[in-house]
Amino acid sequence: MSRKNQQNIKKHNHKLHKAEAKAQKQKVERKAQLKAILKKFNEDKS
Repeated sequence: MSRKNQQNIKKHNHKLHKAEAKAQKQKVERKAQLKAILKKFNEDKS
């Protein structure tokens, strides 16, 4: 796919933004899971 016309530029940008949003969502989910694991670990330890 060449990005020489406006329609292809929009498709390409949409694909990029979708991938970036997915990566950001995964990062937030991992952070939340780690926080939950740490909380459980600290509760079990005390």
